[in-house]
Amino acid sequence: MKLLLTGANGFVGQYVQAALPGVPLPAGLDLRAALDAAIAKIQPDTVIHLAAQSFVPASFENPRETFDINFYGTLNLLEALQSNAFKGRMLFVGSGDTYGRVPEADLPVREDHPLRPRNPYAVSKVAAEALCYQWSQTSSFEIVMARPFNHIGPGQSPRFAITDFARQVTEIRLGQHAPLLQVGDIDVTRDFTDVRDVVRAYTLLLEKGRNGGIYNVCSGREHSIRDLLQRLIALAGVEARIERDHARLRPAEQRRMVASFEALHRDTGWQPLIPMEQSLQDLLNDWEKQLQ
Repeated sequence: MKLLLTGANGFVGQYVQAALPGVPLPAGLDLRAALDAAIAKIQPDTVIHLAAQSFVPASFENPRETFDINFYGTLNLLEALQSNAFKGRMLFVGSGDTYGRVPEADLPVREDHPLRPRNPYAVSKVAAEALCYQWSQTSSFEIVMARPFNHIGPGQSPRFAITDFARQVTEIRLGQHAPLLQVGDIDVTRDFTDVRDVVRAYTLLLEKGRNGGIYNVCSGREHSIRDLLQRLIALAGVEARIERDHARLRPAEQRRMVASFEALHRDTGWQPLIPMEQSLQDLLNDWEKQLQ
């Protein structure tokens, strides 16, 4: 089975490549460009569509570019697959951010919860997911859709809070930084899944997900950001003062978040296997290698 992987060079894409060696689109080929020739050359049997503009602040700065990449790039890909008589399965990777603000009474959030996107990135993912659902019903190939929540794991960009904390803690442990941790709003909760478990979910969805089916990819566990920071400090064996940096504060309207992976488990048997302690330790080990 030949797998076409978009977004192969991203954080998750690299883990997909390690687990399911796939063929990336040619280097430098933009999803917004004509893709017919590339698809004709690859002739894939399956597709995982990861490529996206996924940084929320950038989506506010340039919503049109975000929509061009995430919606029209997806449409371009679908049309290129169709024109090359693709008959396999595609996994579209959306986002748990599409739910928007979820009342605490509705947690854990399930796939039938209304979508109320609150930023241009989430809007683009809602639109692209709707497009993929339509194509799953009317085209010659099948499409399964994933809504992943927060990821964690080695190799993630320090633009993300837990990875940034792991970097700061490691710098303190190596004597490269004063024992002071700069943080934003850490008194919120989020649902984190190890990236390796996420990739395993994608593999199973490609194989066993229902055509037109939409699946949360999440741990089903609610983690306090403050608690994860304190666990990183304990694992590294350091002492550090925590200081709120106002430059890092973003308005977190969603104080608590946890989702349900019941549908994913029902259709594929998937459940998260990697404990949070291992994810955090692997993050610290990865930063130690990078910073030494």
